[in-house]
Amino acid sequence: MQVNKRDLTRLAKHFGISEEAAAQQHTKMYQKERILRRKKDPIFGLACKFLDPESRRCTIYNGRPRGLSHFPDKAHCAYYDLLQFERNLQDDPTVVPVVQITFREPKK
Repeated sequence: MQVNKRDLTRLAKHFGISEEAAAQQHTKMYQKERILRRKKDPIFGLACKFLDPESRRCTIYNGRPRGLSHFPDKAHCAYYDLLQFERNLQDDPTVVPVVQITFREPKK
């Protein structure tokens, strides 16, 4: 998930830390983009560090990056919906879809 300056401000406020600390603790640079850090996940292998592995819900819902705010009515992460969709479609509960989702700022 791409993180912009406004997202860093939101993360910093959510955790009560500076933007610099938020950037260092919760993001990293990947191919010239700042993204959220990831952690090991039992379903995806790697997932957002803020995804709860049991409930499959975002643990920083109010502090999440803008790109994720397009899913305000969801009870859990959109990746989980994708996983369930693919497993049902393939009729295989062990399928793990390989996808790359990139969010870009819209052109003004």
